[in-house]
Amino acid sequence: MNVKLDPNNLSAKREFQSLSYHDSYICPICRHGQIAELTLMDAFACSFCRHIFTANLQNQTVQVVDSAQPLSWRWTGRGWQSTHRDDPSLTAVVWFVSLVLVLLPGSIVGLMAYLFPPLPGSLWSWFPLVWLACTFGVHLLMVGWLIAEHYQIPLYVASRVRIRGWLDRS
Repeated sequence: MNVKLDPNNLSAKREFQSLSYHDSYICPICRHGQIAELTLMDAFACSFCRHIFTANLQNQTVQVVDSAQPLSWRWTGRGWQSTHRDDPSLTAVVWFVSLVLVLLPGSIVGLMAYLFPPLPGSLWSWFPLVWLACTFGVHLLMVGWLIAEHYQIPLYVASRVRIRGWLDRS
């Protein structure tokens, strides 16, 4: 971002810059890398997460093209504003599947632990509660991953890119 000093006013003012292929901008997905023009193409690419974006300079928008979801952002002159509107039916399906993935397996394990309890004082009497906690925990992690993938949470995307970079070095 360019900062100009106004000689009449000693405070610094931010200059609003329009979206252009000649400048670089912070990546709207990972918020870590910079998107810059790809050589010989009317597109941007991120230096950190390596996503590719097409730009509509008239509307001041970019859209990610290498993802299954059509995510897009509008450049406000200082930062990115999401123009992505979730499909309500898809969002409802994601939340319904998430709820079922957490509650159904845990309920089945809990019901079986209640119907067939271990013998009192047995060595393995603690096992059903630990198994129930593990079932809920693992399924909650799966749902967290599903939600992070659906909403493309910036922290999740940045972490995924860093892990991929560490694995590529090995």
